[in-house]
Amino acid sequence: MPKQDTFETEQLTDAAFYILLALIEPLHGYAIMKYIEQLTGVPGMIGPGTLYTLLKKMCANELITQTAVEEGKKSYVLTDKGRILLRHELTRRETIVTTARKIMMEKGI
Repeated sequence: MPKQDTFETEQLTDAAFYILLALIEPLHGYAIMKYIEQLTGVPGMIGPGTLYTLLKKMCANELITQTAVEEGKKSYVLTDKGRILLRHELTRRETIVTTARKIMMEKGI
């Protein structure tokens, strides 16, 4: 069975989630990596290979769009479709955490 695209299942990887979150405002590739690093406190959380592969897929799925090229750096920003998916993913993740908290409290963990 072929692997489904995470954008079709609407269950994003952490890397995809953080990239969409970073692109609420326009950023170029290196700035996206640095933003995510600051946000998570994890140096190199998303490497260039992962980043540029996901940016290409996100553009193809119309979740982000290229806004400018300055000094050879391409900038990207969320589209309306990307904003909807980001909101949906946040709700999905909040539900997971709420459910886990409830179960753990019930079990005294």
